Amino acid sequence: MPAASTETTQAAKGGSSRKKAKPARAGRRLFKFDREIGTPLIAGADEAGRGCLAGPLVAAAVLFDVEALAPAQVRALGELDDSKQHTAPARERMYPIILQTALRVCVVSRSARSIDSNGLHRTNLTALADALRRVSGEHGSEVTRLVDGFSLPDLELPHRAVIGGDARSAAIAAASIVAKVTRDRFMHHADELHPGWSFAQHVGYSTPEHREAILRLGPSPLHRMSFQSVAYTQLELI
Repeated sequence: MPAASTETTQAAKGGSSRKKAKPARAGRRLFKFDREIGTPLIAGADEAGRGCLAGPLVAAAVLFDVEALAPAQVRALGELDDSKQHTAPARERMYPIILQTALRVCVVSRSARSIDSNGLHRTNLTALADALRRVSGEHGSEVTRLVDGFSLPDLELPHRAVIGGDARSAAIAAASIVAKVTRDRFMHHADELHPGWSFAQHVGYSTPEHREAILRLGPSPLHRMSFQSVAYTQLELI
């Protein structure tokens, strides 16, 4: 079993009471969390698409040297936050800044057929482990590895599961944006290859429009047929 721990303590709130003080930008707060861990190299991993009816599961890992970041780089990442807190244009704006600032970025994708064969949860854990291993394996104990919410049984390297990590750690938040942007771009392209299901609009999530398209057209090659979703049960696809 890998060395793993679960971080559950909530990040302390900033306490400045000075009049007219401006609130800290999210990115500075997230980098503060990573710096306080005590190692210069911080790798974070997160995924996108776990709860979708169609399309791949995408895991990403981002490695930062938090001590080597220049002030200008920290300012450029000042808006860094959990990908769910950003609009799609904001995520696209942050994406190249992350790629330019990180020491290394890794993206791992698992197809709908892989999810059907191995199960969603198992696929998610192995994809996250693979992304973290690739982005940080050569650094050994010099790097602290953080995962949003999960311990990874297949990862032989020490790591921590951080509850709510995409809103606490800069490395995990960056990974969440990379994973989300990568997956959304794939689904927009899939909309051109598989017209009719409106993948560009819902990117595979269970929306009324998506369920209506499945009723009308049936499942596409991108749909996960093993996913035990209420939506699928209602559509009598399983």
